[in-house]
Amino acid sequence: MIAIIGYIEVEPDERDGLVASVAELQRSTENDEPGCLTYAICADPANPARIRITELWESAEALDGHFQHPNFRAAGAAFGTVTPTGGSIAKYRIDASDDVRGPDGNVTSTFHS
Repeated sequence: MIAIIGYIEVEPDERDGLVASVAELQRSTENDEPGCLTYAICADPANPARIRITELWESAEALDGHFQHPNFRAAGAAFGTVTPTGGSIAKYRIDASDDVRGPDGNVTSTFHS
């Protein structure tokens, strides 16, 4: 699996309109693109200038397909309508997943599977 996690900062008066403008692209990406498990572009409630980006892809092939998809180009065009004031976006390979709660029902950082 591959996760993309990051943020983009824009002028606070531009943030909510930008997030709203990509809502349908988010739905389409998550529902229609093969291998997309999560795709969220959201306003950060603690920072009026920050947009959080969280994506989860089944494989590198699925992510490469997304990079060629019209949804990716349309989202890029939407973000191109504002001037970012900051940001950082990174990709991560994920080698394991497990429930947050262990067999005893308590939250844990230990992987049991």
